[in-house]
Amino acid sequence: MTRIIAISSGKGGVGKTTLVANLAAALAQYGKSVVAVDANLTTSNLALHLGMHLYPKTIHDVFEGRAKVSDVLYTHKTGFKVIPADISLRKTKNIKSHHYIDVLYKLLEGHDFILIDTPAGLGKESMAAMEAADELLTVTNPELPAVTDAFKLVMLASKYSTHNLGIILNRVKNETHELPAEHIERMIGLPIIGTVPEDREVRKAIAMKEPVVVYNPRSPAAQHIRAIAASLIGETYTPRIPLSYRLFNWLYGR
Repeated sequence: MTRIIAISSGKGGVGKTTLVANLAAALAQYGKSVVAVDANLTTSNLALHLGMHLYPKTIHDVFEGRAKVSDVLYTHKTGFKVIPADISLRKTKNIKSHHYIDVLYKLLEGHDFILIDTPAGLGKESMAAMEAADELLTVTNPELPAVTDAFKLVMLASKYSTHNLGIILNRVKNETHELPAEHIERMIGLPIIGTVPEDREVRKAIAMKEPVVVYNPRSPAAQHIRAIAASLIGETYTPRIPLSYRLFNWLYGR
């Protein structure tokens, strides 16, 4: 059965799109058939992260009746598929959950996972994408504004039948000002199912338009993302951080 998972955040800048791209690549590495859908119609970035932003047709064309879903389904070099959104200022108004459901229904056959990169924040587009999904992953950083907005997101999403799998705690630096994991779980009311450390290799990978799990699979972020992907398919993967990374973090207090 195809799992449709919305990956959402209450606040922009927490690394949600990076996680979508990398989870898609990691699940493909596990042999799963995956489609990553960019549901962010106003500030779309998923295709930019993957070097797939120059394709002629996007999800905007589907919503406007100019293309079929099969016309906008592109294969990334790592094996998963992508439905990009338009990176221009072009807008599609009044998108509701049934518009996404129509797209997702056409993707069910032959795919194990559909990952939806939702718009950040608490707007109508974000809610529509979450309502169309079966499951939800909530992404936040361990900082009070991001966690507060994640709590608001979870509260708004609770009115839908979408099952919230838990929290992905991203860009963790282990600094004293960061909220402790147990505090975040109590505040949001959900378990943390994965933690991804701050890692400069992620920024390098974005610049190279590659998922970090492909660009540098031994990096800390890549290994922790692989562990999250493993948990989604019922497997266990233990990150093995190379000694060079551990020494770097110790020397620079990271």
